[in-house]
Amino acid sequence: MKIYESLLFILVSAMLMSTNCKKDVEQESVNKPVDKPVVKPEEKVYDETGCLYKSYTGLVMAGYQGWFTAEGDGAERGWHHYEKSGKFEPGMSTIDFWPDVTEYAKTYKTAFKYADGSDAYVYSPYDAESVDLHFKWMKEYGLDGVFMQRFLSEIKSEKGKRHFNKVLENAIKAANKYQRAICIMYDLSGSSPADMQILINDWNELQTTFSLFDNVKNPTYLRHNKKPLLAIWGVGFNDGRKYATSDVQAMVSKLKGPEKNVSIMLGVPYGWRTLNRDTENNPLLHTLIKQCDIIMPWAVGRYNSSSYESNATVLMPDMDWCKTNNITYAPLVFPGFSWGNLKNDTKLYNQIPRNKGDFFWKQVAGAKMSGATSLYIAMFDEIDEGTAIFKCAIEGNLPLNADGKFVGIEPEIGSDYYLWLAGKATEWFHGATNFNIIKPVR
Repeated sequence: MKIYESLLFILVSAMLMSTNCKKDVEQESVNKPVDKPVVKPEEKVYDETGCLYKSYTGLVMAGYQGWFTAEGDGAERGWHHYEKSGKFEPGMSTIDFWPDVTEYAKTYKTAFKYADGSDAYVYSPYDAESVDLHFKWMKEYGLDGVFMQRFLSEIKSEKGKRHFNKVLENAIKAANKYQRAICIMYDLSGSSPADMQILINDWNELQTTFSLFDNVKNPTYLRHNKKPLLAIWGVGFNDGRKYATSDVQAMVSKLKGPEKNVSIMLGVPYGWRTLNRDTENNPLLHTLIKQCDIIMPWAVGRYNSSSYESNATVLMPDMDWCKTNNITYAPLVFPGFSWGNLKNDTKLYNQIPRNKGDFFWKQVAGAKMSGATSLYIAMFDEIDEGTAIFKCAIEGNLPLNADGKFVGIEPEIGSDYYLWLAGKATEWFHGATNFNIIKPVR
C-alpha cells in the first residue's frame, strides 16, 4: 500500500510539474518580444522617360565656374574673381586670360585699356544673355555640357548663394534651350566639417527650387546608374584641409541614404589609387570611392607636355581598379595653365604652355587610347588660372596691365580654337573612328 501511495505521489507531482513548466513556457512566450523581420527601405526608382542624358558614359563635359561678377550687373559683388584686394585696374587683377567679348549682348567697361587707348570690357554670368551665349557655343562646337560649380565656402553668404542660384537659373534655361547636359558640382575647398550639412541642405533646396529631377522641366539634367548625378570635388587631398575624408563619407552616406537617392561623382587627387603624391595616405578614401559611382582625378598642374607620358602611366591601372570595383572613371584634360596675376609672379605666366592645342590633344588621345569612355575638361570659363576653353582674346589684342600682362590665345589659331578642339574630342568619344594621337587639322 505504501508503495502504491508513493507511486501515486510521484505521478501526481510529475503531472503538476509538467503543468507548471508549460505555464512558465507559455508565460515566457507571452513576455518575450517578437523578432520582427527587418524591412529594408526600397531603392529609389526614377522615371527616365524623356531624359536626354541617362549616363555620363560616352560624354565629354567641362567644369563651369560661373563665379565672375561685374560692377553694375546686379549681383552686388563688385568685380568678384576679376579683382585683387578690391581693385580691378592695371596691376590689380587675378585673371591671366581676357575673355573675347565680341559676341556678348551685355558687357561692362573696366579700368583697363588697349594700346590704342580704347576701353576693355568683360562679361558677367549673372546676366542670362551671357550664359545663353556660352551654351550656344557648346552646341555649335559639339561639347556635351557642363558641371555647374557651386562653391560651398561662397554659398554660405547671402550674396554668394544668390549669385550662384542666378547663374544656375540662367544655365538650366540655356541647357534646356540648346539641349546640353547639366549637373551640379559642389567644390569643398575652404570648408569645415560643419559645412557638410550646409551642402546637404542646399542640395535638397535646389531639387525643389529648380525641379531638378522633373523630366519635363529639366530633361537635360545628367543621370548615371539610373539616378540623378551629383558631383562633389575635393576629398583626399593632402593640402591641409579642415575637413576629413570621414566627414565627406558621412555626408555621402546621408546624401545617398538607404534608398540610394542619388549617384555620386567624386573629384579626387591625382594619386588617389596609390595614396601618394597629392593624396593623403588614408585607405578610407578607397572605402569612400567604392560607395560612389564615378571618380574624376584632378590632373591640373600635375604635368606639362614633356612630362605627360610619364604621368599618364597611371591611367590604365586606375581604370582597372575602377573596373574591378564597378566605378566609372572620368579622366581630366586641360588646355594649359597660367596664374601669374593671381600669384603676383611673372614667372608663372603661361606656366604650362598650350602649344597651340598640342598639349590638350595629347591628353585627349592618352585618355581615349587608354580605354576611357568619358572625359572631364577643366575648365570652360576658368580665366583666373588660364584653363578656359571658351573664346578668349588673342595675343596682340590684349589690354595693358601696368608692369604685368595678360596671356592670349595664339593668333594663328583663333579665339575659338579650343572650343573647336573640344568638339573634336567629343566626336571621338561619341564613337568617331577618324581620330588618333595626331591632332586634327582645322
